[in-house]
Amino acid sequence: MILGTFVFLSSCLNDDLPGEGDLMDLTGPTPSFNFEEITVSQFTCDEVLIFADYEIYFEAGTNLSVNGTQYEWEVTEVVNPNTEQEQEIPVEVDYINSERTRLMASIQALNVDVITIEEDIEELELKLPCETDQVKIDAILAEINALESALESVKGALTNDTIESIADLESQISNLPVGTINDQNVIVAFPGPGTYKIALTVTDNNGWSNIIDENLTIVEAVPTIPVPEIGEPSFEDNSLPDGTGDGRDSWRVPSNSAWSPLGGGTTVIQINTDTNPVDPPNLPDGRQAAKFPAGGARVAYQEIEVTPGAEYVLTYHSAFEVTQFAELKVSILKPSTSNYTESLLEDNIIASRTDNNIDRVDNIWRQHALSFEAGENESVIIFVTNSGDESRLDSFEILVKQ
Repeated sequence: MILGTFVFLSSCLNDDLPGEGDLMDLTGPTPSFNFEEITVSQFTCDEVLIFADYEIYFEAGTNLSVNGTQYEWEVTEVVNPNTEQEQEIPVEVDYINSERTRLMASIQALNVDVITIEEDIEELELKLPCETDQVKIDAILAEINALESALESVKGALTNDTIESIADLESQISNLPVGTINDQNVIVAFPGPGTYKIALTVTDNNGWSNIIDENLTIVEAVPTIPVPEIGEPSFEDNSLPDGTGDGRDSWRVPSNSAWSPLGGGTTVIQINTDTNPVDPPNLPDGRQAAKFPAGGARVAYQEIEVTPGAEYVLTYHSAFEVTQFAELKVSILKPSTSNYTESLLEDNIIASRTDNNIDRVDNIWRQHALSFEAGENESVIIFVTNSGDESRLDSFEILVKQ
């Protein structure tokens, strides 16, 4: 009887029934998308917009991995977002084949030296019309000439294989089909700044579909905040734009009598030079550094141009003698500050940092950072004083705080 029952049950099995993994998914897809801004813009040196391409790369996704999944994008502009008057209106956008980005990156990798020099030349040429200092104009022109010579050398060094590969990639880009609303990954070129609703409909191979939408704000392109120029930042000889300078010419005060901490006398900094021709210099940069003798009679002063409203980080290195207590103070002053006494007033100090030689080792350098906001100022003064034992400074750098 047991054997008969087993045979009976076996005869009822049907090999045509779907297995557990073949059951139809009745839930439909769950759409998702990621995006990355690839907007590019260019401005003249006096901040006039040359062009702005507002482009966003979209990458569609879903919880499904079945064949035949379909995608459809829709873009509408949202007027008066987050208000009772909010409404959506049709908008014309361009859909660009996302393969373009990959191919352009391949060209960049093959031709990086040429492209880098070309971009440097373009940046200098845009800067040139707004420069009024003839010394700086001559320096820019000389730099452009040097870059153009370097560009010819780099182009001449390209192998035939590299040139053919670049030409092939450029041909592929020119022959790309246009992007469509049905591409899984697509670049959308927007007409300009604004708020847009991005809707993505995903349909699977069973005909089930779902939609997801999200508001995206395109911000108006703004000029890149230029990095201020610090003259002779590492106190090296011949580092001025025209190839001259004794390492401290950019750091002289307008008036010794007005800016002297001791009420008169010479205020210009001294230069400490590492002349060892064999060993690498024991300096953060180059072979020269600013020297502030004990007693505090010497100061460093330099006015630099800044962009109103921008935030900056100033970095520099210090070293001390350690035979007696010493302090070194770096201040960022308002441009209206006209003498040493005024440099001590809180109203004139935008930011400052004081370091000392406690727990320091003789002739060992340490880097510091000082953050400040330009506020309404178009320029600021970097002002350095010391007291007590001898101290030294080297390697100033400044960057725009993002």
